[in-house]
Amino acid sequence: MSRSAHPAGPRHADVLPEGHYSAPPADLNRLDPKVWARTVARNDAGQVTVGGLSVAELAEQFGTPAYFLDEDDFRARCRAWADAFGSDADVFYAGKAFLSRAVVRWLKEEGLNLDVCSGGELSTALSAGMPAERIAFHGNNKSEDEIRRAVEAGVGRIVLDSFQEIVRVAHIAQSLGKRQRVQIRVTVGVEAHTHEFIATAHEDQKFGIALAGGQAAEAVRRALRLDGLELIGIHSHIGSQIFDMAGFEVSARRVVQLLAEVRDEHGIELPEIDLGGGLGIAYTSDDDPREPHHIAKALTEIVTRECEAAGLATPRISVEPGRAIVGPTAFTLYEVGTVKPLEGLRTYVSVDGGMSDNIRTALYDAEYSVALVSRTSDAEPMLSRVVGKHCESGDIVVRDAFLPADIAPGDLIAVPATGAYCRSMASNYNHALRPPVVAVRDGEARVIVRRETEEDLLRLDVG
Repeated sequence: MSRSAHPAGPRHADVLPEGHYSAPPADLNRLDPKVWARTVARNDAGQVTVGGLSVAELAEQFGTPAYFLDEDDFRARCRAWADAFGSDADVFYAGKAFLSRAVVRWLKEEGLNLDVCSGGELSTALSAGMPAERIAFHGNNKSEDEIRRAVEAGVGRIVLDSFQEIVRVAHIAQSLGKRQRVQIRVTVGVEAHTHEFIATAHEDQKFGIALAGGQAAEAVRRALRLDGLELIGIHSHIGSQIFDMAGFEVSARRVVQLLAEVRDEHGIELPEIDLGGGLGIAYTSDDDPREPHHIAKALTEIVTRECEAAGLATPRISVEPGRAIVGPTAFTLYEVGTVKPLEGLRTYVSVDGGMSDNIRTALYDAEYSVALVSRTSDAEPMLSRVVGKHCESGDIVVRDAFLPADIAPGDLIAVPATGAYCRSMASNYNHALRPPVVAVRDGEARVIVRRETEEDLLRLDVG
């Protein structure tokens, strides 16, 4: 196979078109530890390895595209979050980022709780042995069947998202002879510096009950009047992929103000406050995420300070990292199919996956890194756009990146930091088969979510 450089496509920073990229890196073969899982490295042959296994071995055994998850990294991040917050707080893994029965078992073993937001996620959690009391159930439009299943199972908390849901959960709990522990999700009017579709604390969106106009205070009144509910606290979530802690400070201040109003009106101090998740990870070398102990220290200090000012006892804090745990632990491995240089613009590198296994670039304009992983190269950097095989011009995996100019069909490339949301949001667009998730640890690899087959697709097609 020829490794000769392709003749077109800009390669030098002084002739590059505008785009979402920095200057070419000094060494295209270097793997920035900020964006790759902890056991990822290059071996003496120049191939990337994870958990001691090379990408060539993994591709031969499991095919491409495929998600490879570093189990040691996942477990280490679980422990880091648990240790950072300690026994006086609760860490709930946000299952929407990525959930499987293997992941549930890892969470249980590492001492984390689990946040779910659908009946399917609840079933996965329970089937893998997560104690129901360690599960929180979210969602802006939970069905009566989902609520009933959650109450019957004995989930530790249901997060109430609307006035209708307050009544709905109370009625179902009473009909089952139970008193369900609940939190009320409030929107605090904080504008998180993130994409419009993943900012969740401004008033003009579907989640929660607004603090503005006294709506949240009224929700508390209603919840306290209903025998089927035990109101244990207030929940707030301001968005996703957030690096700046200032938004959490404003949010905590407003939630604590509500707690003080509840005390003054009802004579009770609610014992818990959930600040949600949304902490960012490094998708590129330009991102600078905070470590869990820094986050825990900052959030604890914020809540403690605001409670002291309001004359309240400090409530038990909960957080819900999902992306921050699983996101950095996995990469997606692709095989290059075609390489198409466009004179004066960039080179399009097409892979055997695309928006069916990573919709985030098309949906959120998300930025990713990419690397040639089946070999090293001394070729000069070439401005590239990694695209998929779907019939959409928006089928982009990495919008702007530098790859070696000798990239060629048959090469393996990998996109790091794809552990969160990529498999969860994967689709069968163009009847693509969703890739497997393979856990790698100590020189062994095992499938934890198998690759779909054409038989799977046809089995659902009953026409």
